Amino acid sequence: MKGHFPIERMQSVETPFYYYDTELLRKTLRSINDEVSKHDNFMVHYAIKANANPKILNIICQAGLGADCVSGGEIQACINAGFSPRKIVYAGVGKSDWEIRLALQKNILCLNVESLAELEVIEEIAAEMGCTARIALRINPDVGAHTHAKITTGLAENKFGIAMEDMESIIERASEMEHVVFTGLHFHIGSQILNMGDFAALCNRINNLQNFLDRRRVKVENINVGGGLGIDYTHPNRVPIPDFKGYFDTYARFLHLRPGQKLHFELGRAVVAQCGTLITRTLYVKQGTAKQFVIVDAGMSDLIRPALYQAYHKIENISSDKAMMTYDVVGPICESSDVFGKAVDLNLTRRGDLIAIRSAGAYGEIMASHYNCRKIPQGYITEDL
Repeated sequence: MKGHFPIERMQSVETPFYYYDTELLRKTLRSINDEVSKHDNFMVHYAIKANANPKILNIICQAGLGADCVSGGEIQACINAGFSPRKIVYAGVGKSDWEIRLALQKNILCLNVESLAELEVIEEIAAEMGCTARIALRINPDVGAHTHAKITTGLAENKFGIAMEDMESIIERASEMEHVVFTGLHFHIGSQILNMGDFAALCNRINNLQNFLDRRRVKVENINVGGGLGIDYTHPNRVPIPDFKGYFDTYARFLHLRPGQKLHFELGRAVVAQCGTLITRTLYVKQGTAKQFVIVDAGMSDLIRPALYQAYHKIENISSDKAMMTYDVVGPICESSDVFGKAVDLNLTRRGDLIAIRSAGAYGEIMASHYNCRKIPQGYITEDL
């Protein structure tokens, strides 16, 4: 075993595949629960879109977290994994009618509404079903986040949420509906955020909005601040667990909750990213005109983040302890963007060596595709190997 990887057992597994360190996942979940327990009325929902591997979901469910879903398929995956419907919240800018019906049928905790048009459809469907929909309004706070442009969600230019100036009128419209109950406000400013000042800025905006609603005697039972906490992609061994203390303490310090209000979080990447690694095998080492290429059997169809976001993942040769060499690590897909890393320092690499692409537990397996008619990589937890 090199580091924490069971290399001998991995040798017999068809590559590429995702390997999940369940010991680290459980440590991460304990850290979350330890920090949350220090604050009254804090509730964490795991964002399913980060990773919906059934075994991962089951471990997270056993730890007592709720779930944050963005599709009907995710709601069903949560139910299958054992999550209580009363801990499930459902967001998403484009909810289909069948997805709304499923959420209402399962009697989930809350639907986070993104527009007046959606609110009216929910009222119509709830009336047809003879039930009441608990809703929160997703407000676009126009708060920027220090993250990649493709994963910021809280600016006025983004497609998500209701404009702040429309909040009051839509709350009034909801109060007039017979089959909708307004229960809270929902926010989310982006992902992979490491600057706690961004979360403090969101708190300040929420405080102002709550003061506005207080003057109008509007009661808000729940505040949902989304997720967004980032991880250390550069040092997955040195910093395997994100700064949950700093994250939750920031909200405890800067967000002025009203008596009895519950504060909800939707953490995804921070829960699962570090426990997951894409394991791939070296097909060829190719000498180019100006550089050497390590060509592996995983491609952008298996882990799309580097091609889509130019995202960095630490890459290691877990089969070699020889001297370090510099390579470009690339995949077999017929696209120039099928590159995992350029000028990567790896131990001397040969055909057949196992390469570990770290911090891939979030937005890795779940975003895999059949591009080039390739198979979806399998996911294995520690106990499987």
